[in-house]
Amino acid sequence: MANKSSGFLKSVLQNGVGRYVCQLQRITLQFSKKSRNSKGVRDYVEQEVIDFANNHPEIVMYVTPHQKYAQPRLVAEYLNGQQKIISIAAFDVEQVKEVVELVRCQSGQEITRTRKQWQTNTPSVQGVWNPFLNKPTDLNLKTVPSDTPTDVFPQTQILKQMPMERLQELKLKAGLETDSETMDMKQ
Repeated sequence: MANKSSGFLKSVLQNGVGRYVCQLQRITLQFSKKSRNSKGVRDYVEQEVIDFANNHPEIVMYVTPHQKYAQPRLVAEYLNGQQKIISIAAFDVEQVKEVVELVRCQSGQEITRTRKQWQTNTPSVQGVWNPFLNKPTDLNLKTVPSDTPTDVFPQTQILKQMPMERLQELKLKAGLETDSETMDMKQ
């Protein structure tokens, strides 16, 4: 039965942030010396194994021909202890090469369904953003379409429309001016 777990995209120990470490530890090619199903694997061993070993010295490649392997298979072992066994019966050289390249590029972690394409370890303390976050709450009470335009910042609009007397009173309450200064301004 297929694994139905889900999770976030992740890298093994943040691999590649500093130095990349290939997660594939070893590949074992198990095949028969005489079986027709193993012809592609035998041809791969004759033609491609030396080049693969020279290009990827960090991966150990075992080649085990034996009569007991009726069906050829590839066993990939990863640094995290996972092991993948892939049947390569009746594959030609190119298909075996593709499978070897596939297991070389994988991390050994199980394939999981992705929940989201992004994840954060420190979610926002401020909460989720929405378009009405910094808007006045009375915008919710208006019916649409409205005759008056919506004021995004109503405080600045109110200050522009206030008469001078009201501004003077507010300054007096705040203690910014004295009564004598206001009388001088009125005269």
